[in-house]
Parts: sequence; structure tokens; C-alpha cells
Amino acid sequence: MTDAQRYLQAYDEQLRTDAETPSAIAVTLEGPLRLVTFAGGRGFVTYRDLGGADGDAVRGLVASAIEHFSADASIDRVEWKTRGHDHAPGLHEALIANGFEAGEPESIMIGPLSALAEAGDTPEGVTLRRVETEPDVRAMSAMVDEAFGESVDARQADALVSRLARADGMELWVAEVDGEMVSGGRLEPVPSTDFVGIWGGATLEAHRHRGIYRALTAARARSALAQGKTLVHSDSTDDSRPILERSGLVRVSTTTPYDWTR
Repeated sequence: MTDAQRYLQAYDEQLRTDAETPSAIAVTLEGPLRLVTFAGGRGFVTYRDLGGADGDAVRGLVASAIEHFSADASIDRVEWKTRGHDHAPGLHEALIANGFEAGEPESIMIGPLSALAEAGDTPEGVTLRRVETEPDVRAMSAMVDEAFGESVDARQADALVSRLARADGMELWVAEVDGEMVSGGRLEPVPSTDFVGIWGGATLEAHRHRGIYRALTAARARSALAQGKTLVHSDSTDDSRPILERSGLVRVSTTTPYDWTR
């Protein structure tokens, strides 16, 4: 078995459970599906696998998920998280037919956390730190939205503030230049597993290609190592994938989000 195969097996066995959604408000089981409600009006669909469902059964699962979330007036958007290695006949067509729109595919990256901790030194003039106060969380969230070219989403900031208050293990990290936040990302230790997740990494365009994101990633990895974690996983864009590959992570599969809005 190759490293990629071992990592993918660990990903499916350890992460595609309750461990995938530690900040959930509620989780409803619908056959193989996990229908998850998060703070801020966000729904989420995930699963270990679809249990060998054929095309008709897949269409029924999608319809059931839409019915579930439509019945909750607080939910205004839903993400269905697909994985490229799953057996899911007709899933794309069923999602599109039920009002979902496909997002950009990302690479599922997994590797040894120790290698990522050496990803890069902190560039001169850059400060790395954890963010723990509400004003800082909101400033970080707005900066990340800007870096991704999106409108500022106050609901995302609300959800992060709520999670910090619950102390569920999530850490928020930023890089600053002259007191200005220029890069940020989350660290998500996964309880009762070998894994930690590195998520939401983004750097303002004017500060890219300076090694800031690599340094921020290394800082998060060192924090996770101190907690006894050994493996790291991340859904990676084409921009961040080369950084992770240079640090020993490998692409084990792909993931594509499908988004539905009320």
C-alpha cells in the first residue's frame, strides 16, 4: 500500500464521522447522509460513503436532504461535500437538478505534520500570532474574505466568535505586517484521531509570494504537534497545493463543494 493509499484509508476511517463536524449545532442521520446544521444559517451534507446506492437511490437522498433543510427557516445555504473517490452514480446530475451549483474542485492533501512544521521561516517584518478576541476575529474574517475576493460575510465571523466561546479546540492564526493583518487561517485538531486540519488559509494579494503563508502554516503545525497530533489534512486550492507538496503532503483525492441557497 502506498503512502497515498494509507492516508486515504485513514481519512475515510477517522475523519468522515462526527469528527468532521465538531462545531455542529445539530446532526440528523438520513440513511448514509449526515445532515449538519451550523451556526449562521449554514447547512452541510457529508457521509462516509453512499452505501452502494444506485442512481435512483442517490436522487432520493438528494431530495431528502433538500426537504430536511428547506423545512428549517433558519437555513439559507447548504453545502454538499463530494469526494472524487466515492462511488456515487448520478450524484452530479441529481444535485444540479435540485438547485445546487458546483464549486471549484480542490485537492485533498494529507501528510506528516512534522514536515509541515518546517515549512518556512517567518519573513522579516512579519509577526505571527493567535487571534482570540472578538474584534480580532472579526478583523481576521473580513481580511480573509477580501483575500478570497468575496464580500465581507458577518455571519462567518459570528460563527467563529461562537466557536471560540465554546472552546472546541479551533485556533485562529494571523500574520501581520506593520500591525495590519495580511494572512490568516484556522487550525482544527480532530478529537480522538491522529489528524489536525489546516483550513481557510488566505493572504492579501499585495503580500503574496513572500513566504508568509508558509510561515503561518508552519506555526499552526507546531501548535498541533504540541497537542500530540501526527497527520495533517487540508482541502487545497491550486495556489496552496504546491506549498503543501513541498512539505511532504500528497494529493489523495479531490473534493468539490455543491452549494444551494434559499
